[in-house]
Amino acid sequence: MNWSDYLDAKQSQFVDELLNFVRIPSVSASDDHILDVVAAGNWVVQRLISAGVENVRMIPTEGHPVVYGDWLNAGPEKPTVLIYGHFDVQPAEPFELWQTPPFSPEVRDGKVWGRGASDDKGGMLIPILSVEALLKTTGRLPVNVKFLFEGQEEIGSPNLPAFIAANGSLLKADMIFSADGSQWAEDQPNLITGLKGLISAQIIVTGANSDQHSGQQGGGIANPIQGLSHIIASMKGIDGKVKVAGFYDNASDLTVEDRAAIARVPFDEAQYISDLGIPDVFGEDGYSTRERLWARPTFELNGIWGGWQGNGIKTVLPAQAFAKITCRLVANQKPDTIFTQLKTHIEAHCPGGLRVTVERLAGSADPFLAPSGHNSSTVAAEVLTEVYGKSPYITRTGGSIPVMTMLLNELGIHATVFAFGMNDENLHAPNEFFRLSNFRIGQTAYCKLLMRLGS
Repeated sequence: MNWSDYLDAKQSQFVDELLNFVRIPSVSASDDHILDVVAAGNWVVQRLISAGVENVRMIPTEGHPVVYGDWLNAGPEKPTVLIYGHFDVQPAEPFELWQTPPFSPEVRDGKVWGRGASDDKGGMLIPILSVEALLKTTGRLPVNVKFLFEGQEEIGSPNLPAFIAANGSLLKADMIFSADGSQWAEDQPNLITGLKGLISAQIIVTGANSDQHSGQQGGGIANPIQGLSHIIASMKGIDGKVKVAGFYDNASDLTVEDRAAIARVPFDEAQYISDLGIPDVFGEDGYSTRERLWARPTFELNGIWGGWQGNGIKTVLPAQAFAKITCRLVANQKPDTIFTQLKTHIEAHCPGGLRVTVERLAGSADPFLAPSGHNSSTVAAEVLTEVYGKSPYITRTGGSIPVMTMLLNELGIHATVFAFGMNDENLHAPNEFFRLSNFRIGQTAYCKLLMRLGS
């Protein structure tokens, strides 16, 4: 039996295993699910052992654990490949919007429905099954393989930098592939070469020591909500440009080749507008909508509050006003630098009579951009072309995978996204699902990838 026949024969079992995996509510953001994240890690340990992987173990961090395993018997002349994924999931609330309970997964319409089915339990299971198929049918792998799976990606991998720094020799590899990511469509592959970074902050504007009567004090003291509004308005113009000094200084701009690759990807702007229910697109002048989405830095206001929120009117001058902001960053922008620039700007634009505090929030990631001609990306593109019968689109994404730059910084290796979810699978939203067609094609793709790397 060859590896492809093995995969075909085992699909029913593999789908059942995915259902069991999804049943574990490994929500890393909730203290109520700490033991569930550990349980998911233990599930991964056992599944790696069953596949024939060696040296498998769960390793603690200051937060949620990681799982490591390897098979290093291909010989020193063969490359070592590190495969990454994560077994933690997003919170499932609001539960009432799910057609079926998020942690009671089911197969329906050729899809597995449940929280984490696509992001990233289905995705990270694929390379394990591919390795199993090769080991069970040939007795060996064509390359040396290491697995790194974490339980904290959905909260920004806060403890992973320290773990990677302490375990650089354990993770040493020639190439890295991420099983967290996506394809373009069921019949169209894509190769994600760029991910945006992230910085998050909260602004607190304070006036009087308590809420004040607007009739008695109005006109005599500054209003924190109005002050916050002035600060926010000063940070981004109606032309879509961020007006914080230095914000664009180090941002990697698009080359002619970059723009051509983005333009090759079909995009119906009118349909985009219709689908979102907006009157028109908006963003930085001089760039197309897709260029802004994929390859330009952004400043966004994510929440704002203060004063009376109940029914009717309450004539107060609020003591405080609050806002949460995030910036998505592109190559060469550093989260620490951007936060300093934001803080300096906010403090300089706080109106008189008010005090402002800028707090950096959890959720930070460096941007990632694979260089042109990158070795593992080139091989991945060749495999995708073989599997799908057409060459992949070269794309970027506005999302972040923090581990990509962590591994680059420590190991000096640009990772390649080689994953088989799709962006329409309700990631982070109710009714998440994973297409079984992609589950199967991903297994084939990983087998072909490892064989090509070993040839």
